[in-house]
Amino acid sequence: MKFALVIPDGVADEPQAVLGGKTPLQAANIPRMDEVARLGMVGRADHVPASMPSGSDVGTMSLFGYDPLEYHTGRAPLEAAAQGIELGPLDWCIRCNFVTVEDGRMRSFTAEQIPNDLARSLVERLQRDVCGDEHWKFYAGVSYRNLLVYRARGEAAPFGPQTSTTPPHDITDQLIETFLPSGPGSELLRDLMQRSQPVLAGSPENLARAASGVHTATQTWLWGQGQRPAFKSFLERFGQRGAVITAVDLLRGLGRLLGWNVIEVEGATGYLDTDYAAKGRAAIQALKDDVTDFIVVHVEATDEASHEGKADEKVRALEQIDQHIVGPLHEYLKSQGDYRLLVCPDHPTFLRTKTHSHGYVPFAMCGTGVIPDQSPTYDEVVAAKSPTVLDRGCELMPLLFRKS
Repeated sequence: MKFALVIPDGVADEPQAVLGGKTPLQAANIPRMDEVARLGMVGRADHVPASMPSGSDVGTMSLFGYDPLEYHTGRAPLEAAAQGIELGPLDWCIRCNFVTVEDGRMRSFTAEQIPNDLARSLVERLQRDVCGDEHWKFYAGVSYRNLLVYRARGEAAPFGPQTSTTPPHDITDQLIETFLPSGPGSELLRDLMQRSQPVLAGSPENLARAASGVHTATQTWLWGQGQRPAFKSFLERFGQRGAVITAVDLLRGLGRLLGWNVIEVEGATGYLDTDYAAKGRAAIQALKDDVTDFIVVHVEATDEASHEGKADEKVRALEQIDQHIVGPLHEYLKSQGDYRLLVCPDHPTFLRTKTHSHGYVPFAMCGTGVIPDQSPTYDEVVAAKSPTVLDRGCELMPLLFRKS
């Protein structure tokens, strides 16, 4: 049997006045996801424990069947794994965004999707001009998503469980002062963030971009710190050989730590302009080989649309996922015999707040051995009426693989 999971990141939402009082899932034309619901079952799952911050690092870990209360150590270590950065037992990794702060407010948590080449040159400047001792090392990632590693070198690190940071995408247009790092080691993070400002202001390329009217990088924002996690492999845990398609380092890293194959797709951007059809084709191709039992297709576009407060773009991204990923993937699975297909986001991301949120997300599952529950569509309202409720979202993956 072959298995597939499609993750429309952050798709769960509230009714929107601009969408006629419907949620994006209700407003979008998604006949293929609705077919999954009709042929199978709809339920709801809570992937983010109330005691933890809502984000894809927590949500996808739960979605993949690993209780974040047991396994989660931080977001940045997962992204480090994606880049092949080895962390020692005492080392810490920290996510480093390039952001735009104007008049003390977070104007853009991406520095308006800063280009890769400019971001890389700024990382080089930061390493040269800001990291003045052997403990710190910046690593360039993709666009605004970069990393900072604290090498303990046998010494106790200054950070701990009480070190608190805030994702910049949760504070768009808000004053940043009350969201700066706090707790053990926070003074080091604050100092690095402050010292980054003149370094970025001294980049001619960065200044030229700002002069063109773009919200370009004014400083770094440090968050998502953590140490190296320890996972039992997915094959050992569930008996399935997995692969993941994503444009986001977080998912790449988590996949590698679980022992999955990470499939790179040309045109996959992690943004609204991603090549949905290429992802769909790559998923089908992966299932044709003899080494993939379970394919995961992650799409970040729906989450990005929420962070930008764009209801129309969220609906459009949903329709692209439905047409170019869920549809072709489901048709292929049906043609091959026994299968199961699951559609589920990792967490809600509300257009109203432009942030990740806690709460239940709807899922739809169909295929061999899945008993239909007469669900007409895939959306939050139908899911809220379902008797299938998983308070611990990590129980969804065992449900997918449960023997008929």
